[in-house]
Amino acid sequence: MARLIGGIGSSHVPAIGNAIEQNMQSDPYWKSFFDGYVPAWKWLEERKPDVAILVYNDHGLNFFLDKMPTFAIGAAPQYLNSDEGWGLKPLPPFQGHPELSWHIIDSLVNDEFDITMCQEMQVDHGFTVPMNLMWPEQAKRDQIKVIPVCVNVVQAPFPTARRCLKLGEAIGRAVASYEEDLDVVILGTGGLSHQLDGERAGHTNREFDTEFLEKLSDEPEWLLQYSNLELAEIVGPQGVEMIMWLIMRGALNKQVTELSRNYHIPISNTAAGVILLENSA
Repeated sequence: MARLIGGIGSSHVPAIGNAIEQNMQSDPYWKSFFDGYVPAWKWLEERKPDVAILVYNDHGLNFFLDKMPTFAIGAAPQYLNSDEGWGLKPLPPFQGHPELSWHIIDSLVNDEFDITMCQEMQVDHGFTVPMNLMWPEQAKRDQIKVIPVCVNVVQAPFPTARRCLKLGEAIGRAVASYEEDLDVVILGTGGLSHQLDGERAGHTNREFDTEFLEKLSDEPEWLLQYSNLELAEIVGPQGVEMIMWLIMRGALNKQVTELSRNYHIPISNTAAGVILLENSA
């Protein structure tokens, strides 16, 4: 049977990809940010998952404002990365796991989630930056199969935090019911607090971000008290991306062990964070 061994929450700011390409990990501006990923690197190297489910939001590479699915899941044998205007060099194709993808899709539809099924799908920085962060070496990225889970946090109305948590729970059930012997890790990406435009451009909220990270392991329902409009006011319109971390958390067991956590301000006017959660039996 397949096993969800753990989950990681991570920012996916495109500037991170540029820093990686330019080998700026030891630069004073970046060092404390990248140091926060060392425990995740060590854990992934030790556990060597077979498949990574990566939750992110598309930034116009696949979907635009005229057609915006609430939840879309890739079911392709491979996923191509294209230049989207941030100056990031396209990465080699990522290898998919169509069999597990279709099993998850089928299970979610039977759990009454309406899923857009993508048999062809390009992946942008929301996907590639976390993959580059978790597996800095191309050879290691080549060894892991991926399943993209795309969430609309671009065009209102967004899914609620409660709906995202429930989707994560359904993904967890789907993985547990897959018969092949696989170790699976799930990544929830985006955020944390940030606003990219308007009079509050550059807005972050350290106090709220910190409480969100503190509650995520044992009390993820804490975020459910806020509507998306309230979240946009508190953490910025783009900070609403943190609801995607709830999909990661929901997929895991009720009991998890927090192995590491790091919070950093600012990265390209964004509050950035990473948290590593290991599933308990």
